[in-house]
Amino acid sequence: MYKPPDYLLVDELLSEEHKIIRSAVRDWVDRSVKPIIENAAQNHEFPIHLIKEMGSIGAFGPYIPQKYGGAGMDQVAYGIIMTELERGDSAIRSAASVQSSLVMYPIYAFGDEAQRMKYLPKLASGEWVGAFGLTEPNHGSDPGSMLTRFEDKGDHYLLNGSKMWITNSPIADVSVVWAKDETGVVRGLLVEKGMAGLSAPETKNKWSLRASLTGELVFDNVQVPKDNLLPNVKGLKGPLKCLNSARYGIAWGAIGAAMDCYDVALRYAMERKQFDKPIASFQLQQKKLAEFLTEITKAQLLAWRVGMLRNENRATPAQISMAKRNNVNMALQIARESRQILGAMGITGDFPMMRHMMNLESVITYEGTHDIHLLITGFDVTGISAFG
Repeated sequence: MYKPPDYLLVDELLSEEHKIIRSAVRDWVDRSVKPIIENAAQNHEFPIHLIKEMGSIGAFGPYIPQKYGGAGMDQVAYGIIMTELERGDSAIRSAASVQSSLVMYPIYAFGDEAQRMKYLPKLASGEWVGAFGLTEPNHGSDPGSMLTRFEDKGDHYLLNGSKMWITNSPIADVSVVWAKDETGVVRGLLVEKGMAGLSAPETKNKWSLRASLTGELVFDNVQVPKDNLLPNVKGLKGPLKCLNSARYGIAWGAIGAAMDCYDVALRYAMERKQFDKPIASFQLQQKKLAEFLTEITKAQLLAWRVGMLRNENRATPAQISMAKRNNVNMALQIARESRQILGAMGITGDFPMMRHMMNLESVITYEGTHDIHLLITGFDVTGISAFG
């Protein structure tokens, strides 16, 4: 029975609404994700039937107003949902992060009313799946150098280029694609499944996020209706605001992976006997468990504080960056060390450590690499850019 760590009584900082949504998502993860996720990861398959279930529990765009199909909740509620989903698997949280922060958020923030009403309710319910096209084969940490372009052809835009490492792309009904116009300004386009010239081949042979659908978006003279241009943003600030939201969700989500590893390791250490006593009685195992709990507790407080600042529209991109970097690195280290507590059993699919560990190797890279986030903090404290 899963027992989440709460050493400093962080629960007392949460509202009753927060606890109710957490309980609902936690129960859903235990019921619908945990029993199938290991086979999904082993077989390199995304459990697509979970999309509509996630819609039904309010996991998509929970902070989007109810008018557009969201739940109208706050940023802490969004974070709590991400924690519970990633306790199940990073792939499940990734699907929800993309749908919420990278597709629904930009349509809500940068779209017009017609676009909001057309897309958001379908995305919130899980009837439609969304994808976010920013990263390119040759441009990841440097999105400003993107090569994807579109031209004004009078009654439509003509889109050419490609995007890579795109979660959900093989099944996406709509993709928020960032491309440069003829003057070199970055704009957002809503590209729908079935548009001539659009293809979305799946990326296979991954050691990480194996239960996630990853692919490309390839645009070969795709005709995009002019109504599909996001009218209310220009430049890289558009996609970067989306990434801020996604990074914030990841900062909470990674805690879920760490908590899962800690919970399993603690129970195993109490039950596993060597030299006629539980391995939890040995100093080095207690050291590991004490460090896990300490780091999880620090991450909980960091995520909660950034969430409260986001509720007040006061969280800076650099603060969000710090939380993403710290919490993902924390979770990755706990996954690695907790695997050692289980010894050889830790590499089997009977326990979640290796799966979380492999997933977190991707999470520490996407939405800004660990090193890039260090430089963001460095720039914030020194005022000197180390980029380029």
